[in-house]
Order: sequence, then C-alpha cells, then structure tokens
Amino acid sequence: MKILVINAGSSSLKYRLFDMDDASVMTGGVLERIGEASAVWTHTIFIQGNKKKLVRKQEIKNHKIGLYLVAGQIVDPETGVIDDIAQIDAIGHRVVQGGEAFGSAILIDHAVKQAIRDNNPLAPLHNPPNLIGIEVAEELFPGIPNIAIFDTEFHQTMPPKAFLYALPHEYYTQFKIRRYGFHGTSHKYISRQAAKLLGKNIDDVNLITIHLGNGCSICAVEKGKCKDTSMGMTPLAGIMMGTRTGDIDPAIIGYLLKHTHMSIKELDTVLNKKSGLKGICGLNDMRDIHEAAEKGNRKAALAVDMFCYQVKKYIGAYAAVLGNLDAVIFTAGIGENDDIVRAKACENLSFLGIKIDPEKNRLKQSRPFAIHARDSRVQVWVIPANEELQIAKEVMQIVR
Repeated sequence: MKILVINAGSSSLKYRLFDMDDASVMTGGVLERIGEASAVWTHTIFIQGNKKKLVRKQEIKNHKIGLYLVAGQIVDPETGVIDDIAQIDAIGHRVVQGGEAFGSAILIDHAVKQAIRDNNPLAPLHNPPNLIGIEVAEELFPGIPNIAIFDTEFHQTMPPKAFLYALPHEYYTQFKIRRYGFHGTSHKYISRQAAKLLGKNIDDVNLITIHLGNGCSICAVEKGKCKDTSMGMTPLAGIMMGTRTGDIDPAIIGYLLKHTHMSIKELDTVLNKKSGLKGICGLNDMRDIHEAAEKGNRKAALAVDMFCYQVKKYIGAYAAVLGNLDAVIFTAGIGENDDIVRAKACENLSFLGIKIDPEKNRLKQSRPFAIHARDSRVQVWVIPANEELQIAKEVMQIVR
C-alpha cells in the first residue's frame, strides 16, 4: 500500500510517499516560501538505502501549484518513483487543531471539512492552510481517499482537571477555551516506539515524552494515553521555545498593552515571533546559541540555562502526575541532537531515579539510543521523530 502524507503550512508544504509494505520512504520533500518569487523546493528520492536530493528555486504562487509540481515530480520518467498517481492508495493530512470534535483519524468528507473550518479561530495560522492542502489533494487525486490526522487528538484523553483553565466555566462551554495540546502525532509515535524498546506493552508503561525543536512540548503519558501536556489552547504555552514565550503571567499582557501602546496584533507577534530564546539572546537556533555561549556571550548562556531549567521543572511535575515513571524520551531537533540540553535537563534528578551516562549522552545516532546510566531506575532514550510515519500508519487503519 502506498500512502502520501501531506503537511500544508501557511507558506510551506511538506510531503512523503511511503510504501507501507515495509514502511519505507519512497520520496519526500518540502516546498518553502510559497507565494514568494524565490520559493525553495527540496525533493529527495530514496533508492535502496541511498538518497538523491534535488533543490530548486522558483516561483510557486500558491499551494495548489505546489502540490501539482509535487505530483508531477513523483511520476516524472527520470526522477519519479511510481508510474501513475493512481497508484497512490490513500492520502494522510496533518491538521493542527481538531478541537473536541475528533478523537481519532477520520476519512474526510464535507462534514469533516466544515468541522475543520469551525476550528479555524482556535488555530488561525494552521487550520486554513491544512484545509487548502486537503481541497487541492481532492482535486488533484480524484477518487483517492483523504484522511485527516489531528495534532490535538492524542491529548483528548486528558481529564478535565488537566485541560480546564481556572476561568469562568462558561468560557469553556461557550468559547471552547481549554488546553488542547499539540505535537500529538509525535508524542504518540515516540510513546509506542519507547514501549517496544522497553520490551513492554504500551498499556504497561508510564513515560514523559519531550519534543524539543523550534516549537517545544512535553507530555505525561500514562499507559499509552496522554494525562497532561505543556502546550495549551494554543502552541504558545509551556516551556520557552525558539521564538515563543511559553508560560508567562497573564497580567503581563495588559501591562504591556498599557505601557507600550502596541496593538493586540503587534503584541501577539512579540509573544510568538520575538520571544523565547530569541527574546533572551537574539538567536533562536540552539546550535548558534551554544556557539555564542562558548565565546562568552552571557545572554546566550542564560538562554540555555533558562530553557533547560524549564524542561527540568516539567519533568519533575509530570513525574508527580504519573506517580511512577518508566522512561523519559527526548525527540525532535534539539531533543535528538543536543547532548548539553539533555544533560542539563536531567541534572540532579537522581531522587526521581533519573541518571544520565555522560558518554552515552554524547553519542550521535540516527536510530534510537539509550543514554541512562547503568544504575538509573528510570530509562532515558533518544528517539528520532517520525510524525509522517505515524500518520501513514493511522491512514492504513482507516483504509485497509
């Protein structure tokens, strides 16, 4: 079975074509800066374990044109991996916000598309382009089933005591203000991979899953189900991120509006695009921040310390939520590659049974690897993220 996975962002389009007979990637890529004259298209072909990468710069006016280019590339006589787009059996779409309407992957029809539109106010930057990707795929691949997989779905198992805010209850009932959580597909994937690595059934493990990239989220997973997560009604909540504040005192909003005379839109830009690591030291790529810190940049060193401190606080909090803990899992760009962050985040947590082996932690691998010390009661693993494969697996459950 061949499954195409599409992730349409506001100005980007990511895609992967899987052969699910062996869960291998046939081809994939990303279109960036859609709508600009200098769009960048990176397309990769996977052939017998080897990769061939094509990079093009060209104008891509909209997502529709972009997806047509992708479809043409997939069946191109020289660089294509299939003979006809009709060989694609199903298409999986990442949709950021499903609200409370969706608790699992679902075959897309008119009602599902309308429900996605209804959730646009909760994810105005993400749901509209996600829906564009769906509608273009329906036009371009007629007759092929389209399935929606929601970032928020994994977190629908949180109890009310975890997802409700201490606001007047009618704000929840009327406006659906609550904690939704994000990166759910990533947390689900690494939870299931972790259970296999621990040699246990997913129903028998308690995990803290830590997704650290430009966006960051942490999840308490009890017996395979989300019990709590750091992101909130929007992806702005939780720990500080590349350009997002993470949790702050809500009174700061009114204070800044009063004293800076910014508009709500301008302040929203500050909170989402100019804060976090970037707000502290002017840089948002952790590799650049480490380099600056090594050269004596105190703000860069402070940014690293703040980031790791906040991760550590969530580990402690979620260990308390779960009661007992089998493993801590790191994933995504920072989580997979930054041994400094992992070490600092787990430092002095032996009272929770968490101890890092420094030599193991310094390893660089593309496959899962353990970094806990021999006498650590709680295992600590690094597991590469693969949200696209998780989406493809969920699509298979719908269409097979």
